[in-house]
Amino acid sequence: MEATWLQVPLAFLILPLLVFGAPTDESGPQEVATTLRGCKRCCDSLDVPPSEPHPGTRPHSSPYVMPEVRPYINITILKGDKGDQGEPGIPGKWGKEGPPGERGAQGPKGSKGQMGAPGDPCKHQYAAFSVGRKKALHSSEGYQALIFDTVFVNLYSHFDMFKGKFYCYVAGLYFFSLNVHTWNFKETYMHVMRNDQEEVILYAQPSDRSIMQSQSLMLELRENDEVWVRLYKRERDNAIYSDDVDIYITFSGYLIKPTLE
Repeated sequence: MEATWLQVPLAFLILPLLVFGAPTDESGPQEVATTLRGCKRCCDSLDVPPSEPHPGTRPHSSPYVMPEVRPYINITILKGDKGDQGEPGIPGKWGKEGPPGERGAQGPKGSKGQMGAPGDPCKHQYAAFSVGRKKALHSSEGYQALIFDTVFVNLYSHFDMFKGKFYCYVAGLYFFSLNVHTWNFKETYMHVMRNDQEEVILYAQPSDRSIMQSQSLMLELRENDEVWVRLYKRERDNAIYSDDVDIYITFSGYLIKPTLE
């Protein structure tokens, strides 16, 4: 009798294992889906497919999202050989000018260059010359230009040493000065000329004494005017004295004020 009462509880304990099977830790996808769709009776068969949902009823979605598979291509494996260099493109626009740099160190002083030709007369606002002569001169004809052989000042080479003439490149007011030494018992007769016109005379009568004589004047010159000194011979001998040691004869001139146009 006691054996029969013990078999009855054991039957109730073994019966669920036979119907449902032994419990496991992991549940398959089908079991999870079945559990989510609804309860099942213990007497229902496991092979019977679940019933279709009634019309108008939203089906339950699976809680598991299938992962999206994206292929990955290794570009380094497909990389080809390096191609030829292409043609240069169109130059771009100039950028903004940067700030000025620092001043560099001063370089060594260069050698003095040769004197250049006179530039544009409109750019020169200065004019000056001072020349001398070391040789005496006797007039052998009626008119003779006084030529000089020594240069003290010849700014921009406005004085022509070969012709003995000052050429005006800057119009304006000029000052001129002539100094000579007379000769004993000979006449000194000279003119300061502007172009072909006598402006002033420097004259000394024959005397047993030789003296220094001078003449000065101011002239309003126009561009391309010429100023020079001329000896004039009359019946008497006309001469000026000098020697190879000292300079007795000088002719100078300079611009006082340019003409403003």
